[in-house]
Amino acid sequence: MIKFQNVRKIYEDGFEALKGINLDVKKGELLVLIGPSGCGKTTTMRMINRLTEPSEGAIYLNGTDIKESDPVLLRRDIGYVIQSIGLLPHMTIGENVALVPKLKKTHKEKYEQKVDELLKMVGLEPDTYKERYPTELSGGQQQRIGVIRALAADPPVILMDEPFSALDPISREQLQDELVNLQEEIKKTIVFVTHDMDEALKIADRICFMKEGEIVQVDTPENILRRPANQFVSEFIGEDRLKDDVHLPAINKVMDKPIKERPSKGLAGALKTMRKNKVDSLIVTERNKFKGVASVWSVQKNFTDETKNLGDIVDSDIPTVQVNQPLEDVVELINKHNMSFVPVLDEEQFVVGVVTRASLVEVMEDKYL
Repeated sequence: MIKFQNVRKIYEDGFEALKGINLDVKKGELLVLIGPSGCGKTTTMRMINRLTEPSEGAIYLNGTDIKESDPVLLRRDIGYVIQSIGLLPHMTIGENVALVPKLKKTHKEKYEQKVDELLKMVGLEPDTYKERYPTELSGGQQQRIGVIRALAADPPVILMDEPFSALDPISREQLQDELVNLQEEIKKTIVFVTHDMDEALKIADRICFMKEGEIVQVDTPENILRRPANQFVSEFIGEDRLKDDVHLPAINKVMDKPIKERPSKGLAGALKTMRKNKVDSLIVTERNKFKGVASVWSVQKNFTDETKNLGDIVDSDIPTVQVNQPLEDVVELINKHNMSFVPVLDEEQFVVGVVTRASLVEVMEDKYL
């Protein structure tokens, strides 16, 4: 879709912003350009719509050298979203969104319908927001308008230059989510510049790391996390996101306190214990030895029989693990039997804890992300 071929940019003072980069952006992908300030990422993006011209090399859009295109017409076919949003304050929201379709002589009825569709797409009701002015909207709402304005003429390519960096963290995360969901629907070719690693990992199909005017690594977020190309990429990602040790901790490091009851416990009392401890199952033990598990569903099913207790309804056919087994065995059991927790026993079959699905998620996140 977009191809950079030996592209260099040298300014009049001799500064070489880009040092012969080669890059392919696939059709329908969201490619993130990331790197420290001055690495050349914004220069690279601005070359696609000829806001910056290369000193050497060529850039192709759908196989055509963009130098052969009129810059004004080229920009009308490329959406552009910037940090400062750039909404025209004297125009309504509807007029701002419809600006490029008007310039392209699109029929009024068609572009007005498109404006309504796009406003609804980002959760802004046309009847409420279409006639408002930019100053009447919050920063997050204005940035939503900036995004859909770039989509209004249905361009094949959209450029986004740190569009969410000026927003508060909550608005920023919401817009990142919306962009991901929107891209799943529209499948545009998007080049997105950011300096935020978390943002890049969240939204990108591929990430292009740049340093001092050169491309260091281009790959999927998953592959970059697993196999950073060099120390620069590793440090930019951050040690907290990279874990070299793939071994999981011991079971006794992640297990939780078991909620136990004796077999003679009545069903009404069992329900109170579950409610107090906010669990849906109890570990049934006799002299602390494992007898099985009683779930809230079994209690409910048998509750009308006042003669029954936990010993009558306990499920003894529940997989368990020994405390000295590897945590990988717990993961396998939970996946195989769709269990919410696994009881942990010692050599005497005493219950020493439980490993829950939730605690495994925490371990996986800490270990790998």
